[in-house]
Order: sequence, then C-alpha cells, then structure tokens
Amino acid sequence: MTRVLVVEDDPQLVRALKINLQARKFEVEEASDGGSALRLAAARRPDVIVLDLGLPDMDGIDVIKGVRDWSRVPILVLSARHTSEDKIRALDAGADDYVTKPFSMDELLARLRAAARRQDPTAASQADKVALVTTDEFTIDLVAKKVRRGERTVRLTPTEWHLLEILITHPGRLITQSRLLLEVWGPSYSENTNYLRVYMAQLRRKLEPDPSHPRYLITEPGMGYRFEP
Repeated sequence: MTRVLVVEDDPQLVRALKINLQARKFEVEEASDGGSALRLAAARRPDVIVLDLGLPDMDGIDVIKGVRDWSRVPILVLSARHTSEDKIRALDAGADDYVTKPFSMDELLARLRAAARRQDPTAASQADKVALVTTDEFTIDLVAKKVRRGERTVRLTPTEWHLLEILITHPGRLITQSRLLLEVWGPSYSENTNYLRVYMAQLRRKLEPDPSHPRYLITEPGMGYRFEP
C-alpha cells in the first residue's frame, strides 16, 4: 500500500484528501505544520509527500529542502501560489511536481500516481542500509528504536532519541544547530542552543567511551554537530 504524507493546515482540505486517497487504497499520514512534517517524513518514510507551501510555522520550501537533505521521496506541491517564480522556487528546491489550488481531484490523483511510479527504486534499499548502525561501542536499531552497548540496553528519552536519529542517518555530515532545534524542538526554540549542549552531553555520557573526548558525536563549534561512524 502506497503511504502518502499530506502536509496541509486546512482541516477541510485534509479531510477531502484523506477520503479520496483512502478510497483508492492509499495509506494516509497527515501533518498540519512543517515541523511535524519533517518529523513524520523521517519516522514514517512515506512513498509520496503532498505539500502545501503556506504552513503556519515555516515556508513549505524549507520543508522541501529539509527532506531533500536525506531523501529522494517524490514531493508534490499543492499550493494557492500560482506565479512562475513560486513554481520555479519549489522545483529548484527539490519538488517533483506542482499543482495549484483550486484543483481537480482527478488530476491530483493522476499526478500522485505518476509521482509514486517515479519513486527511486533504490530508496527502499537505502533506508534498509541505515536501519542498523553499528560502531565499536554501541549498536542502534532504527526500526526497533533501541540502543545497546554490549549486552546492555541504553535507555534514551524521546528527545535524546530524536536528536540521535537525525545525526546517525546523516553519517559524516554536519547538521546545523538551527536545523536540529527546528526538527527536535520546533520553530519557537530556534535560538535555544543551550538545549543542544545539554542533550548532546547526555547522549555522550550514555554512548561515548570518553564523553569529554567524543569519538562519535562531534561538535563543530558555532555551527552544529555530526556523527562519525
């Protein structure tokens, strides 16, 4: 069953989309803002994303860019913005298609089916590759959401897990402070870098052999953090 993530803050439109999609055997997830969309996209791995650009917490263009940092999932923009400039910005950011409101439901469904067919066949295998992350010190099972050090299970809080999951699914890549704050805590915490310091210190105490000299969870001063496998 094709899983569709609908990112839209108009509840009536969401309801109409869900009825039509579920009637055609699509599985539907929904998010009403950009932060929720990014979290659901990472956790649920949808086959297609239907995205409105006018979201209450951030511009949909930033959602596209955030998803494109780690995934090639097809993104179909559904927006009231109809100028060429708006369409170019969305497509340049990584959207696969653009439908303007008001729209024909039949046309939208046809484009959605086409987007699903164009899904990169390597996407699933790429997701499988990062389902289990193993280092000399610990093992992380992304599917079961479990961390082990030797024979011992490491207990993480939901916030610690979310932060760790973002880092380990981008091995070797710098993840900026602003992006981590946005995805883990939301847009109202964009300046609270002390949150990151506290939670990264907690993760290091639980995972690093020497927390004062981290081997895996690396700080890039003034910029962000990265996971070195």
